[in-house]
Parts: sequence; C-alpha cells; structure tokens
Amino acid sequence: MYKPLPLDAIALHQPVPVNVWDPKGVLLLRKGEAITSEQHRGHLMLHSPMVLEADWRAWSYSYTTELDRMVRDNAPLNRIAGLSQVVEVQAAPAREDAGPAEVWADLHAALNTLLYKGAEASQFIDRLSRLESQARALWRDRPDESLLVLVQLLFDPRLGYSATHALLSAGLCALVSPSAGLPDAEQGTLFRAALTMNIGMTRAHDAMARQPGPLSDVQRQAVREHPLRSAAVLRELGVDDPLWLQLVREQHERPDGSGYPEGLQVTGMAHRLLQMADVYVACISPRQSRGGLLSQQVARELYLGPDQQPDPLGALFVKNIGFYPPGSYVRLASGEVAVVARRGARANAPLVFAIVGRQGMPLGEPTLRDTQDPAHEIKAGLPPAEVKLVVNVARLLERL
Repeated sequence: MYKPLPLDAIALHQPVPVNVWDPKGVLLLRKGEAITSEQHRGHLMLHSPMVLEADWRAWSYSYTTELDRMVRDNAPLNRIAGLSQVVEVQAAPAREDAGPAEVWADLHAALNTLLYKGAEASQFIDRLSRLESQARALWRDRPDESLLVLVQLLFDPRLGYSATHALLSAGLCALVSPSAGLPDAEQGTLFRAALTMNIGMTRAHDAMARQPGPLSDVQRQAVREHPLRSAAVLRELGVDDPLWLQLVREQHERPDGSGYPEGLQVTGMAHRLLQMADVYVACISPRQSRGGLLSQQVARELYLGPDQQPDPLGALFVKNIGFYPPGSYVRLASGEVAVVARRGARANAPLVFAIVGRQGMPLGEPTLRDTQDPAHEIKAGLPPAEVKLVVNVARLLERL
C-alpha cells in the first residue's frame, strides 16, 4: 500500500505533488506543501516518509513522460539533467464523493506546480483548461463552501501563497462578474487571467510572503516588472487571447495612470474587477512580516473608492462577498469566537460556527449561530493570528 519516499530528491520550497504519510497513516506533508528547510527535511525523515503506491506510480509515470517529451523535443541537455522530481502528477477527474475541501486541495496542488514550472510547463493550456473547468464548477455550485475552504487555505502559511491567491482571486471575479454585466466569454477570460496573473513571479511571490522583513530594492523592481514578465511567459506557453494577455499585462495599471509598469490609464470593467479581487486577497492575507487586514476594513475601502466616494463596482463587490467572507473569524455579542460559514442576506450578518466559548475554551462541537439574532450579532472581526485553534474545515462542511 505504501512505498518509501526518498526525500533527498526533493528540492526545498518545491510543492510536493502527492500526500506524504508515515507508516501508520499519519499525514506528514499535504499535497502542495513544501519542505521549508533542511531541518524540516530531517524531521520528516525521522518519521520514515511514505507515499501511497498508486500515487507513487502516477508520480513516476508523470516524471518519465515529461523526461520522454523533453528528449523528443531535443531539449538542451542541461534542462534534461535538471528535470526536477517534482513534476505535475496528472490529476484524475474529481470523484463524485469528494467534498470541496478535498477537491480544492487537489486543484491548489495542481495549480501550484503548474505556476512553478512557468514557461517550462508542458501542455499548459490543456492542463489549465481542465483545472479551470473544475474550479468554475465549484464556484458556481458551492460558492460559500469554496470561500470557506480557500480563505482558510489563505491563512495556512505552510501552503504556496501564490496559488491560493490565484484561486481565491479568480473565485471572487467569478462571484461578482455576472452581476457586473460582463459577457460570458469575458467572464471566462477574466477567470483565466486571475489564475495566471502572477506566473512570472510565482517563486518570488511565495518567498516574499514568507519573508519577515521589508522587500529589497531588487524585489520591488521584480514586483513592478512581473505583469510584463507574466504576459511574456503566457505568450511563450501558447496563449494568444488578446484580452487574457492584456488583463495580465495591465493588472496593476490605474484609471488615473498612476499604476505600473507603464503608467497606462485603464478603466475597463474586467480590469477593475481583477484589481479589486487582487487587492482584497492580498490585504486579508497574513504574511510573515505583518498580519492580514480585517476583511470588513478592506471591503469598506473598496466600497468608498480612492476618492472616498461610493464606488458602484465596489458596492457590488461587497454585496456579493459580504463584509465577513466564509472562512474568516469574528467575535460575537455572546463573547464567543466564530468562523464564518455562509454569507447572509445582509453583508454584515452571515451564518457562523461558534468554535470558542465565552470563557475562551474551544467548543467540543462547533455550533451554528445566526448573526441576525442580537444575542449573536458580530461585534468585531478577528485576524487569524488571534485564533489559537486549528479549524477542521472538512468537518464544518459536513455540518452545513
């Protein structure tokens, strides 16, 4: 059932494409996580890391297939010799009995590896298309559960930040773009642009999220240049959709021309929505160097706009996402701490699970609370650093 895993063949900070277990079936490293240091590698080795035999076969097949493709394409010998053991394991179609937590974990791992490979990814458009199809179906059919899973993944420092950022940004665009009146074809292009907008700096994106201090001048320059680099990588991978490339290239341009990298004046609806989703996710994300901003604070700023006047698109964004998205934390009038489970009829009154009692002790069973009830109304949002409890997302989803 299990096969030993040679961890010394896996480079640091590379997303692992399969789950890693100990011989007793305890999960050591979740698919999409990475070995963060040699000390971390040594700790894992002490537990005799294993992978499921089926995962090992899929992993080996994906590696030899990629190696064969590079040889047939006459790739340079140094590229062939440097082929990482961490290649993308071809994802099987989602099982009918798989829940959102499991499917999103698989999609995160697949996108993480695809973005890391960048310009060297094979069959990029086909792979991204399959991933997009599954992701958009989840956002369409199970939006609240998807928000709950991905916001919680965003709070998990062990996972690749760039891939989580991309999946959540794309989902926010998917939730808002229909009510914004975007044509169906443009909605699809916007979704793909959100998934790939940082492909030119994925490794740096993850490194910056883990970095305890401010960015260096070199890093700041890389950030300013990444929209053009990302568009260039996508062209190299075969993307020829003008709007897709334009959205990626102009993701940080502004209506008044104050953006970067070229100082263009950009006012298109799809551009603005991509920027809102990007800013929202970046702001609520906790980093090593700072805690995440509270979601209601970010929503309020989007609603008012840069000139402190109500912004119709910002108002639409807040109406669709709410002040407290599923997956975020709040303190209730009862004194309990809760995790948001579903958006409510009002932006400030979602359905929540109380997870910590008024005395500060974890509750044995998460309890549903309706925040429209004055006894359980939300008194404040809470940053994830203040919640000293690991939320079992799959268990919460079973109770919704």
